[in-house]
Amino acid sequence: MKRQRLRSQNLGGARAIILHRPHPGLQALERQLAAIGLVVEQAWPDLPASAVAADFTFFDADDGHDSQFPWLPGQAPMPMIALIGSEAPGRIEWTLNAGADAQLLKPIGDAGVFSALLTARAAFEARKSLMAEIEELRRRLEQRQTVVRAVAALMGMGKTEDEAYAQLRGMAMAWRVSFEAAAERVVAMPRPGLSLRP
Repeated sequence: MKRQRLRSQNLGGARAIILHRPHPGLQALERQLAAIGLVVEQAWPDLPASAVAADFTFFDADDGHDSQFPWLPGQAPMPMIALIGSEAPGRIEWTLNAGADAQLLKPIGDAGVFSALLTARAAFEARKSLMAEIEELRRRLEQRQTVVRAVAALMGMGKTEDEAYAQLRGMAMAWRVSFEAAAERVVAMPRPGLSLRP
């Protein structure tokens, strides 16, 4: 696996939402975020609609629940940082399912926020990259299945497998489209292979 390089460490101007009931212990978190240059908004019990545009979300892992988020568990549109006080297995499991990219243990001290931000962002970007790669592989698999169906349709007209592939390649060239796009057209035809014209 290739090593990921961190983007610029300047987080000034980034927006962070803290989803946690008001508590004096959050002052250390707000102080560190302000010192780093983040704009901070606190919310409880639900995220405001504007939260989807935030750069980071800190959330209470002890009292949090799925309905607080306007997205499905694990599908947050930004890095998520869990604020953890209880190490009960059920809460840890919920936190992981919610999509925590990093964590801070409560009570929050005067250090650790900057590294949590960078860790969360790196984990979030790695997950996004992996999901994009998986989606591309799914798309390519679907295209292969379409090619197989197109070749089978052409073989159904009395061609050998090699002849069907050659005809499909010829159609792609005649239509000036990719091999996969030609296969999609063939599959959509009521009687494939009757015309090589676009």
